[in-house]
Amino acid sequence: MEGLNVLVTGANGFLGSWLCNSLKGNVYALKKEDIKHSMLDEKRVTILNGDVTNARFIEDAIKKHSIGMCVHLAAQTIVGEANKNPLPTIETNVMGTVNVLEASRKLGVKVVIASSDKAYGEQALPYVEGMPMKGLHPYDASKSCADLLAQTYYNTYGIPVAITRLANIFGPGDTNFSRIVPSASLAIAKDEKPIIRSDGSPVRQYIYVEDAVSGYMELIEKMNAGKCFGEAFNFGSTEPLSVYEMVKNIMKAASMQGEPIIKGERTKGEIQEQYLSSKKAKKMLGWKPAVSLEEGLKRTLAWYAKVFA
Repeated sequence: MEGLNVLVTGANGFLGSWLCNSLKGNVYALKKEDIKHSMLDEKRVTILNGDVTNARFIEDAIKKHSIGMCVHLAAQTIVGEANKNPLPTIETNVMGTVNVLEASRKLGVKVVIASSDKAYGEQALPYVEGMPMKGLHPYDASKSCADLLAQTYYNTYGIPVAITRLANIFGPGDTNFSRIVPSASLAIAKDEKPIIRSDGSPVRQYIYVEDAVSGYMELIEKMNAGKCFGEAFNFGSTEPLSVYEMVKNIMKAASMQGEPIIKGERTKGEIQEQYLSSKKAKKMLGWKPAVSLEEGLKRTLAWYAKVFA
């Protein structure tokens, strides 16, 4: 990727910051606002302040900086916020994606669009890439729409695009405390028992942030070589785990005894089980996770202890 000009949207977010810190070449980091405790090393990148919902800004930035590859990560990712205020979520997640795809159509930029395992909705497990997009609630549906639009722009206009669908990412730098790993890690950093808002039975799959980054890196390299256009890839590294099992693993990694606090609340639109097959990524990209759940949790807990204890 040496010499390649890469634009990363959502660059100071959780995944975006880790990706920017890992990319070679000339990295242009698009951020809408400052994020406290962001892991982004701003000395390594060129900062662009702007919003993906501004189509003119996106197109002008790509032209001005001769961008060859855009990794579109910018999104409103908090499910509860999407349920309360769907319009801003749709504007960012759908129209922001349209603006990036339109710029690619006009300027020939290669694009990676970040979808999600949530885009599959509720259907047979594990999810595989050929399944339809069936998100039924605001965040899930916004990701389904973004995913389908990426497919549309490839099939209609032949733009050089690929799609990523990741399991639940965890690791240092995630300050979305509505998620189970950050909330449990923060509680442990403060020497408190983790709280499970649900009854603990929903099943999810997880991926450590550095393994997620390695998946993106493999895909970017393939796309830079003219491969994988029009393809979607699932990335998940752990076995499916119930929320209770995940919290117990976090407590074990922290050497904390006892049981978490289980509130037994129900969240509207919560799908009971979601997990992916990553066979395609392993076969076509040569990707495989390198960090075990235990090791990933220990690294994660160490960061929360350092920042919040």
